[in-house]
Amino acid sequence: MTARAANRRIRLLVAVFAAVFAVAFLRIGWLQAVKAHALDKLATSQQRLEVTLPAHRGTIYDRLGVELAIGERAVTVYANPKQIREPNLVAQAAAQDLGLDAGELLPLLSDRSRGFVYVKRQADPDKAAALERRGIAGLGFYPEERRTYPQRGVAAEVVGYAGVDNRGLAGLELQLERVLRGQDGTKTTVKDPFGRTLEVVDTEARRDGRDVWLTIDHTIQGQVERVLADTRKRWAAQAASAVVMDPRTGEVLALAVEPGFDANRFPKVARENQRNRAVTDTYEPGSTFKIVTVSGALEEGVVSPKTSFTLPYSLQVADRVIHDAVKRGTQTMTVAQILSQSSNVGVITLAFQLQQTKLSEWIERFGFGRPTGIDFPGETEGIVLPPDKWSGSTIGNVPIGQGIAVTPLQMAAAYSTIANGGTWIQPHLVERVEGGKAPAPKRRRVISRETAQDVRHMLRDVVEEGSGTAAQVPGYRIAGKTGTAAKPDETGGYSDYRYVASFVGFVPATKPRLVILVTVDEPRGAIWGGTVAAPAFAEIAKFALQYLEVPPTS
Repeated sequence: MTARAANRRIRLLVAVFAAVFAVAFLRIGWLQAVKAHALDKLATSQQRLEVTLPAHRGTIYDRLGVELAIGERAVTVYANPKQIREPNLVAQAAAQDLGLDAGELLPLLSDRSRGFVYVKRQADPDKAAALERRGIAGLGFYPEERRTYPQRGVAAEVVGYAGVDNRGLAGLELQLERVLRGQDGTKTTVKDPFGRTLEVVDTEARRDGRDVWLTIDHTIQGQVERVLADTRKRWAAQAASAVVMDPRTGEVLALAVEPGFDANRFPKVARENQRNRAVTDTYEPGSTFKIVTVSGALEEGVVSPKTSFTLPYSLQVADRVIHDAVKRGTQTMTVAQILSQSSNVGVITLAFQLQQTKLSEWIERFGFGRPTGIDFPGETEGIVLPPDKWSGSTIGNVPIGQGIAVTPLQMAAAYSTIANGGTWIQPHLVERVEGGKAPAPKRRRVISRETAQDVRHMLRDVVEEGSGTAAQVPGYRIAGKTGTAAKPDETGGYSDYRYVASFVGFVPATKPRLVILVTVDEPRGAIWGGTVAAPAFAEIAKFALQYLEVPPTS
């Protein structure tokens, strides 16, 4: 080969290298100048990961500081499928340590179109730590909270529950969501191709939720739930409910229903058994409603406790014939005897004295037909016909608790009005919130102290001499009223065998500390409030009085 030929080859080789380098430099320049932003965004999306730092949810306590709802430490395990080399082995490891199904996990870990998938939400911290020690690239871990209810079924219908995202779904967990929830924080990390954290580039601090103290006493609540369960079992009833209130303050000490449920297992419980029927459901109250007519007639001055009427056994009202529960002849009764003996004819006679408009006003003044405003979701306002919708026979139905629907809570609040001297106080469940105070309950004067005292004496006679003797508690004077109401049927009339038995009263009768209401839905074997519900009242009252150290009546 000549020197000239060799030089040509060298020059050609140099030209080729120069062309290659020129193309490379042009490519680099194009990538840096034109595609830099897009590539930077792609790289960031592949290496950066933003993780939520869940806020601590506030604890719910009872009035004595006993925990009803708490947050337990948990660890959420997640994965970036793009960084997982052997999905099958990772799925088996996660299944072994966390107790999962590898077959269900494998498709998630194999999907490289996704950069984030949950492996296990709110895993046991020890199990998650075992998996983390394996050092598997593509797996990540962050602390989280799991809502737990230490008292299990006690007050479950009051407290409610929060879901897997720690958001309230029912009960006070839902009602107080904004207070309990707090605000989540975020953490942005940069990881290498093997999923190892290189740096934390941005953090937004979380703001924890606030704690809440309730008026509920978990000891009284638990006892009430046990009494309701025994009562429902004894009478093979569909359901039962109870309200225990302090009439002086409107504080609800117990708000129970049966059947209940364990809040820790709420996904497996039928929705029918999760609601608090003492607040959300209505019933026709029957004779317990008679205090409205009697109180109104006394307050209006149309009668006094000693005013007497000659009363037949039955009474024609428009197209209906109404009679007393117990067969009797024509009898003279005072207003006090009308209530203590629960005379339907006598109460309707008093309603005639008031007339339709005034009676309707008194129903409204006692709080029926509108929500009490309790700090609990889903409260029902009840069913009360306005005066312009009354028929000719309505004034013969409503005064004795038919053709009207109320909630147990409304009825307990009405009796609290009598118990505390004629002032209605709004029932409430929240005593205080961390860092602040709960709003003061609303109050309004309904009847005078004198009228309230007269009605208290009449209700005491119901327990001492009338249909409520089974509600007696040794050493204490009780005032209260029985109720036995047939349930409406599909034909527009009333059932011959489906009843609601109830008793509501207060104790001690002279200086009331407790108002207690018990309703039993569709008992079998007996239907009377004095037989079915009054003994449950007595059992609850006896326990609560001793527990609260209320001295016996002198």
